[in-house]
Amino acid sequence: MECLAEIPRAPLDRRPRKRQRLGWDVGPEIDQIQTGLCGQEVANAISAVTLGLLSSGFASSQETKKLPRFASPPLREDDKEGHFVFAVGDNLTSRYRINAKIGEGTFGQVLECWDRECKEVVAIKIIRGIKKYRDAAMIEIGMLEQLGKYDKSRSSCVQIRNWFDYRNHICIVCEKLGPSLYDFLRKNNYRSFPFALVREVAKQLLECIAFMHELRLIHTDLKPENILLVSPEYIKVPDYKVSSRSPKEGSYYKRLPKSSAIKVIDFGSTTYDQHDQTYVVSTRHYRAPEVILGLGWSYPCDIWSVGCILVELCTGDALFQTHENLEHLAMMERVFGPLPYHMLNKADRQSEKYVRKGRLNWPDGCESRESMKAVMKLPRLQNLVMQNVDNSGGDFIDLLQGLLRYDPASRLTAEEALRHPFFREHTERRR
Repeated sequence: MECLAEIPRAPLDRRPRKRQRLGWDVGPEIDQIQTGLCGQEVANAISAVTLGLLSSGFASSQETKKLPRFASPPLREDDKEGHFVFAVGDNLTSRYRINAKIGEGTFGQVLECWDRECKEVVAIKIIRGIKKYRDAAMIEIGMLEQLGKYDKSRSSCVQIRNWFDYRNHICIVCEKLGPSLYDFLRKNNYRSFPFALVREVAKQLLECIAFMHELRLIHTDLKPENILLVSPEYIKVPDYKVSSRSPKEGSYYKRLPKSSAIKVIDFGSTTYDQHDQTYVVSTRHYRAPEVILGLGWSYPCDIWSVGCILVELCTGDALFQTHENLEHLAMMERVFGPLPYHMLNKADRQSEKYVRKGRLNWPDGCESRESMKAVMKLPRLQNLVMQNVDNSGGDFIDLLQGLLRYDPASRLTAEEALRHPFFREHTERRR
């Protein structure tokens, strides 16, 4: 008997919602009978044990501990960080068998599982058993349900199959996809993607963001780790350029995805547009200047992240490799020129220490020689791109300059970016 929660279809509420936990591990002595049973199965198991005790005295320990074929394993404690503890081959409820671990993050783990009911491989995101992560997971479920109502999302956003609550872990079942763009770059020794592939990825990513923004949703955490190739298949081609982070002996081949199709994942931080947002969003390397300066954020913060991602795919390296705000802003000025006075002048109290006399407090505020070197080694945007593409990179540079404008009010929208000649000329050539 299946006991999975069907995907609710109620209108999305902005607040984190607490839903009734499913009874996978409830009932007296359930860990000795069958942890992972649900509903009627639990009642039947308990009744069988009770009848055995009445008719023949105490049942043997072997009889009471004998588990059905698809039983969940004995209850294990979470690790010290609240991660679910498992073994390959375990059953995750009677429906799923764990094949492998395919990812891990601050949220928890992603497991590849075999779905016995649908006869397919799926990916199950198992959230840490900690309240703030559980709350974020419920928000993500709501967002995935909302996005899943529209046909457009099927080609651009990961699709949720169902979800359930298992031993205090929210489990989100989704389609199985390929590696993230970051993992592909890493396994490829950080070699850049071909220019044509960057164009294909850029178009799909902007179409996804345009769709989300049309629904008044902001992703807030776009990065290569959250963009997955649909297929894991790749080919090897000759490549004699050695990346700065390649092995010293070099490798004369690099991987290329067989398909350029992508999907966006991780909607746990996704939110409706709200004014005067003050809390920090986005992973550091992809964070927009208005977020760092405490000026609030909205749809344009997603667009800035897209610009940073496209540069990374073109060069193989993150555009801003830093972990400190002032250094981050100084890197921006090195690549794009001075920050606007009106933005620096409005910096919030926490960020005003980065500003002095209407200008960025750099290099006076620099904390180390290494920080100074990290900023100085960055080239201007045009030079950075042209180091990695041929003379056809002019339209790409112009697109990036629109996506990476300091002032969020003048930054391109996703719809405007999709009308850029960078995409139009390519479409006309294919005709």
